[in-house]
Amino acid sequence: MTEASLKTTPLTGAHLARGARMVPFGGYSMPVQYPEGVLKEHLWTREHAGAFDVSHMGPAFLTLNEKSGDPDADHRAIAALIEPLVCGDMRGLKRGQLRYTLLMNPDGGIIDDLMVGRPVWDDRQGMLYLVVNAGTKDADFALIEQAVAGRATLTRADDRGLIAVQGPKAVDVVKQHLPQAPTLGFMTFARMDVDGHGCVVSRSGYTGEDGYEILAPRDFADTLWGRLLGDERVRPIGLGARDSLRLEAGLPLYGHDLDETVSPIEANLAFAVSKRRRKAGNIPGAERIEREMTHGPSRLRVGLKVLEGAPAREGAEIADEDGKVVGKVTSGGFSPSLSGSIAMGFVPPLLSEPGTRLKVIVRGKPQACQVVALPFVPHRYVRLA
Repeated sequence: MTEASLKTTPLTGAHLARGARMVPFGGYSMPVQYPEGVLKEHLWTREHAGAFDVSHMGPAFLTLNEKSGDPDADHRAIAALIEPLVCGDMRGLKRGQLRYTLLMNPDGGIIDDLMVGRPVWDDRQGMLYLVVNAGTKDADFALIEQAVAGRATLTRADDRGLIAVQGPKAVDVVKQHLPQAPTLGFMTFARMDVDGHGCVVSRSGYTGEDGYEILAPRDFADTLWGRLLGDERVRPIGLGARDSLRLEAGLPLYGHDLDETVSPIEANLAFAVSKRRRKAGNIPGAERIEREMTHGPSRLRVGLKVLEGAPAREGAEIADEDGKVVGKVTSGGFSPSLSGSIAMGFVPPLLSEPGTRLKVIVRGKPQACQVVALPFVPHRYVRLA
């Protein structure tokens, strides 16, 4: 893809004005870092609040074509349309709740990971709020539209601005502009107005920190971004630090740690598999999932602390202590918070216990590593009673 063919977000001009280095990502021109650099951006987010442009993601609304007028019945109806595509319990969503789930293929592999939310208001029942990944969104949306054709309508919202504010100061920053934001708990969302502009605000993110994602109208996104960055507690953060933050948080990245060959069980995402639907056997790839849940998978995603040498990047082989190759690194790099190298990858279950000593092969040289529990850095999500 040429530079001229890359898409831009409503905030592209703001990034350039701040001296961001732009790179192609998911078909968009996106900021990978600002002049201070990835290390300082990462640590600032862990200590204060970082603002991220995630407008390249795929927010959308899925709405029943014909509502009954019974809010609960309408929710069950829209949930029934999306559930055949995912492994999660969409019917059981409470009002205002977001749920992490996985779009599945018939073989039990992961097509994408996504968020699905149920709105709060009566007149929005029969609607779901979706956020899929940037690089897969066109295929995801086509798959969903095909599955719901004639019964529901998918309305894309990826022309808007999607801003994430993450870090221990995020709530104090965001409440200056959205006074209702502190009423949200982790993995909940609501529609809120800022100066008459309707925004979808969720308490969620991809860093392991407390924070919000704000879907704002395209013509207001730049204004909101400027207001947020007018607070001395906030700095703009690029894709480089976003990746190191999510790696420390042990969060998988689609296309790297997850793909169509990987099952939820192998990915250590069994929590995303609905117990109700597993019992009913109506999850895509149900036979494989049931087999792996009962007898165990052939591989598992684990965290690795690299004990010596250079960072182990994606594609590096993982070997046992005898030198036999047993797996592969899917994400890896330097951890600013831990001042060391960390990675995630797949190994056989017998080698997946924390404390297990392994090796990573970096530029042909075996380096000692050790399996550690995920996340590498504790999550600091805020769940309200």
